[in-house]
Amino acid sequence: MKYTVDEAKLSQLNEIYRRMKAEIGRVIIGQNDTVDKVLTGIFSQGHCLLIGVPGLAKTLLVNTVAQVLGISFSRIQFTPDLMPSDIIGTEILDESRKFRFIKGPVFANIILADEINRTPPKTQSALLEAMQEKAVTVAGNTYHLEAPFFVLATQNPIEQEGTYPLPEAQLDRFMFNILLDYPTLNEEIKIVEYTTGGGLPRPSKLLEATEIIEYQNFIRKLPVMPALYEYAVKLARSSRPESKEAHPWAQKYVTWGAGPRASQYLILGAKCHAALQGKPSPEMEDLRAVAHAVMRHRIVRNYKAEAEGISVDDIIAELLKA
Repeated sequence: MKYTVDEAKLSQLNEIYRRMKAEIGRVIIGQNDTVDKVLTGIFSQGHCLLIGVPGLAKTLLVNTVAQVLGISFSRIQFTPDLMPSDIIGTEILDESRKFRFIKGPVFANIILADEINRTPPKTQSALLEAMQEKAVTVAGNTYHLEAPFFVLATQNPIEQEGTYPLPEAQLDRFMFNILLDYPTLNEEIKIVEYTTGGGLPRPSKLLEATEIIEYQNFIRKLPVMPALYEYAVKLARSSRPESKEAHPWAQKYVTWGAGPRASQYLILGAKCHAALQGKPSPEMEDLRAVAHAVMRHRIVRNYKAEAEGISVDDIIAELLKA
């Protein structure tokens, strides 16, 4: 049976997206692409890995988004001595001599995992399990996380000493890898002016958790042209050097290419990008708009690429040209 797009719901989502961007823009100066990708990740039910130097308002951005969406926000600062129980919670013996579970900071709708690569793999895995299963297990008991659940993890690109980089299999659980750049000159002047003045405005709440879940389900049902499914799969396969469909650049510069999850997220991201723009079905340009963020952390360069100064984004650009 052919799915008929609810045009009223689509128009409503497009309008609320415009209002969210405007409301977030009252607090966050610039970073338009970052805001777009974060909102796309949330409405696609995906998680984001954000790479950026300190001081670029990552915490403020996530907190602002949480306030606009009307959902709870929790920040976890990852450190070398952080334990899994510091994230998911622990059982304690109460006054009646019974074990009682005390929830950790992961029990929120939006989690900012600050500098996730600063904590050992055992603690990283505690969060990554919650991301994948939307639940945590303590002492044999399973506790489900409240929907919507979204993780924004950050990594510092310039300090690598004393860090524990995420393995490729764990990186693959993130929908987007977002590069956060410095603001422009005019944006930075505005930032300094706003933050050294009378304080930042408080954003208005525009949605409820139930409405976000409703929009997430609506986006997943949007129809997709068969050609776009084929394009997404071929794009991912072209990044695998051992594949018959491998692009020459993949054979020359790539050690490991994108897996099937990349194809899934390309379609989901394209659906959400289209819906937020008010389009009833994704087109090629919607998929291309999310391609770099989806594939950036799923392609591993070889030494030849590093020696010649070929970045992962350069490789993705060549794949898209083909």
